[in-house]
Amino acid sequence: MSESVKEFTSANFNTEVLESDTPVLVDFWAEWCGPCRVIAPVVDEIATEYSQKVKVGKLNVDNENQIASQFGVRSIPALLIFKNGTVANQIVGAVPKNKITEILDSVI
Repeated sequence: MSESVKEFTSANFNTEVLESDTPVLVDFWAEWCGPCRVIAPVVDEIATEYSQKVKVGKLNVDNENQIASQFGVRSIPALLIFKNGTVANQIVGAVPKNKITEILDSVI
């Protein structure tokens, strides 16, 4: 995980995500999830490239299953884009980087 990617937990989710002044891309993932490992480098790249516009972080669904349930995450990887405290868009599955950036650009 790059330095640009934050780790979201129940302790910081409200402050870092829901109360954020900037859009937030949250990667819901788990260690055992193969597709999650596939998109992890892409999430790192996006965190670096969008560091001035978007906050990027990961939330481990095994450790934080209550938050995952709260936002209806049933399949991982799931990338949820939060803006002004609500889910503005979401992407499920290991999709190409250009698809993620296209959706991200439409939100920010």
